[in-house]
Amino acid sequence: MSRAANATQSPIRLPHTLVIVSSLIVLTLALSWLIPSGSYEHADRDGRQVTVPGTYHQVDKIRLGPEWLMIAPIRGFLDGAQIIAFLLLIGGTFTVVQATGAIDFSIRRITAALVARPTLERFLIPLLMVVFSLGGSVFGMAEETIPFILIFVPLALSLGYDSIVGVSIPFLGAAAGFAAAFFNPFTVGVAQGLVGLPLYSGLGYRVLTWFIGTGVIVAWVMVYAARVKRRPESSPVFELDRARDLSGLSAVTSTEPWTGRRAAVIVIFAASMGVLIWGILEAKWFIEEIGALFLAMGLIIGVVAGLRPSAIASSFVAGAKDMVGVSLIIACGRALLIISREAQVLDTILNSSSQAISGLPGVMAAQAMFVVQSVINFFIHSGTAQAALTMPIMAPLADLVGLSRQTTVYAYQLCEFINPILPTSAVTMGVLAMARIPWETWARWFLPLMIVLVVLSLALLVPPVLLNWGPF
Repeated sequence: MSRAANATQSPIRLPHTLVIVSSLIVLTLALSWLIPSGSYEHADRDGRQVTVPGTYHQVDKIRLGPEWLMIAPIRGFLDGAQIIAFLLLIGGTFTVVQATGAIDFSIRRITAALVARPTLERFLIPLLMVVFSLGGSVFGMAEETIPFILIFVPLALSLGYDSIVGVSIPFLGAAAGFAAAFFNPFTVGVAQGLVGLPLYSGLGYRVLTWFIGTGVIVAWVMVYAARVKRRPESSPVFELDRARDLSGLSAVTSTEPWTGRRAAVIVIFAASMGVLIWGILEAKWFIEEIGALFLAMGLIIGVVAGLRPSAIASSFVAGAKDMVGVSLIIACGRALLIISREAQVLDTILNSSSQAISGLPGVMAAQAMFVVQSVINFFIHSGTAQAALTMPIMAPLADLVGLSRQTTVYAYQLCEFINPILPTSAVTMGVLAMARIPWETWARWFLPLMIVLVVLSLALLVPPVLLNWGPF
């Protein structure tokens, strides 16, 4: 084995992701015994429960017993049932689609076309990542990236990259747009509405942020992809990728003809993607409708491809089985929020943080808001829910320290840059489960990029403060 291959094997072996998240449950429960219990009052605003500023009050200390180490994950399953069911459906459906061999055949044909045209291959990564970034920025694409993993991972491998590149194209592309959004209705739109700003105001600086944020992430992935293509053994997932079953890809030659069944599968698959885009943009679909679409697509494709009913069922069960591990991790991730909510310590953390921020000068106050939002983001991954919790508190705090409310919303949205590393994020863990990449391997790879993005976010918060970014 080469020296480079040996270098990819870290002497420090992290425990299984489930062990890490379970340890966080123990830590959260222990901290809940030390942090005072308290609560804000809440009011209904446009159908959302939002916190009422100035109403924080301590309550009698709520001490959860050690039995909550078992109760919280069970409640986590119930709380995360929608996303867990979605992942089981997606995993089962795409295994059925893969069993037809049509996707592998199409990827090989695309690969052959790109290899024959090196210029096109060079633009593949930036072009696709920009498209996904626009999806994240314009309509909040997040969970919707999960199905694309099973397309882009084999495509990246067939082009000489690794599975991390395959994950990064849809996942980090959409994550860049989500964090640096200029239109995202689930973050920018909701937050601006909650603090009384004109909807989608401040567009110019947000568009600039989108160009910078997307550019940094795309450049990072392209540099990494070029290095892996030169030296495949330098990839942290080199051994994992070598063990993948790529027999379907290697068995297809560029001259092998299309068949009627293969063409029909691809047409149905492409039509389903079109329906998906229409459903998200026009019909405002979410997880239930998207899951139903993919389930129907898998069944129809299985029949059209000529698979026997038992083969369809077996493939579906095998794919769903692969999602059991990540379902456990998602349930444990939700358990952190449940413990914090039941012990009533989350509002205490928010109140203490806001008091600390109030004594800081402008630039540092804005940057501290970003840090606080990042901490809250560890527990609450819904952009809408986080806005409802924090914006009513941060907006008057911004008035107090002389920050514009636009800057406050901006600090909140930038915290989404850290989402791709969080083991408590259902989207992150769903994506990694689809790619079969251990979280600890992904986290080691993403950490340097996350540090760059955090520093970038802190720097991007300086001009809005110095220029008193409006409208107010």
